[in-house]
Amino acid sequence: SFHKTGGSLTQSSVLLLKSKIINKLDIQKALNVLNTTSPSALLLASLDAARQHVALHGEQEMIKVHELSNYVREHINKINGFISCGKEHFITRGCYDYDETKLVIKLDHLDINGFDLYKHHIMIKDIPTIFLTANDAEEDIVKAFEIGASDYITKPFRTLELIARLNRILNKKTIKVKDIIFDMNKMIVYKNDKVVNLTSLELKILNLLFNNINKVVSRDKIIESIWEWTGNDVNDNTVTVYMKRIREKLGSDIIVTIKGLGYRVDE
Repeated sequence: SFHKTGGSLTQSSVLLLKSKIINKLDIQKALNVLNTTSPSALLLASLDAARQHVALHGEQEMIKVHELSNYVREHINKINGFISCGKEHFITRGCYDYDETKLVIKLDHLDINGFDLYKHHIMIKDIPTIFLTANDAEEDIVKAFEIGASDYITKPFRTLELIARLNRILNKKTIKVKDIIFDMNKMIVYKNDKVVNLTSLELKILNLLFNNINKVVSRDKIIESIWEWTGNDVNDNTVTVYMKRIREKLGSDIIVTIKGLGYRVDE
């Protein structure tokens, strides 16, 4: 940790000096401390600083945390089916004490399980979903995949594995808008499962819109992008012509014109 601290300080110092955010003399003082002080002394100094803060402000900080916890707990209990467990819940189950800053929420009274929640509220929105559960029954794992789950992970799980599985799903850039599906990895557009024949430039323009889904893409941005892709100078009329062609080929109204600004695709 000591070597990492020194390395990080040195690297950040170079950046700060180049941008003239910090005086080089201040950096030299800090480096002198690292060069002439043992790691133990630095650790003890940081602990002393932490202790001082707790001694002077600890009570006020804890009061704020408890106020926030109680506020959240009170409002969670107003949601039908949600119960925020209090101290009595844990003491009666053999716990010695209870940390009131921790929020433990029971969903037992929702009268709905993960499969029902997915089928009735998530699946219809076509949201990629991972089932993360302690239930490792084979029939339930199969059931989750059969109803459309993207993945199924049982607890306990490894953090890096979870991140890898999340990235695998997120990198599947297939977006569906109404009857149009755009596979952005393969750069293929489908309408009702049939491929829409777009030119290379039309695909790039549509890709630009889909990469900014729910956001307005200005006409200037499209003109600038076309110049980068082709090296050709284009104007407003050219953009209008391309957008008209794309709309005709898609046969759908997914591209919205925002007057005076540009175009937008809404998910």
